[in-house]
Amino acid sequence: MSDKNTLVEIKQVIDRHIGEKVRLKTNGGRKKTIIKEGVIEETYPSIFIVKVDMDNSVRHLSYSYSDILTETVELSLCNKVTN
Repeated sequence: MSDKNTLVEIKQVIDRHIGEKVRLKTNGGRKKTIIKEGVIEETYPSIFIVKVDMDNSVRHLSYSYSDILTETVELSLCNKVTN
C-alpha cells in the first residue's frame, strides 16, 4: 500500500513543475542510455506528458509515475543559470 502513496507523491511533485524544462534519462537497452530534454506539458492520474524537440519535429512522450519509482526513467529539473 505504501507504493500507491509514493506514486501519489511523485505525481504531486511533477504537478508542481508543469511547464518547466526537464532532463529525462532512460534505458535504451544493451547498456545504452538515452538522454532527452523537454518540458512537462500535462499530468494525468497514471501518466505524465513531456514535449520534446527531436530532429526538427515536436514529439509528445508519455511516462508513468511507476517509471520514476522503479528508476526506469530518471527525471531531473534543468536549472536556469543566472549571471
